[in-house]
Amino acid sequence: MSGGVSYRAGSSAEDAVGRAYHAGGYVIRATRFRGTAGEIDLIAERDGRVVFIEVKKSRSHASAAERLQPRQIERLITTASEYLDRMPHGQNTESRFDVALVDATGQIEIIENALTA
Repeated sequence: MSGGVSYRAGSSAEDAVGRAYHAGGYVIRATRFRGTAGEIDLIAERDGRVVFIEVKKSRSHASAAERLQPRQIERLITTASEYLDRMPHGQNTESRFDVALVDATGQIEIIENALTA
């Protein structure tokens, strides 16, 4: 895929995932939040819990999941920490990391707490 096509496909996948979270009662607090270490695709909140969402799009959910690498996970955690520093309860804010996998047909699979050990 060319850069422009890939960007639009990723943006479309992020929009679809944002709609899915919104339909589930979440408020989208940020899209493409940029910190010093990197970017988080979506940040949502419901009932005081902040959810950091990484969206991965590929031909299948399995191949999308393979695209999340350890170095990127480190950047996500660092960027999320920066975001939490801005919250009233700081690092004590209840939060989790989800990964949303989007396949070629647009089907979404959300893995909650995907970055827990």
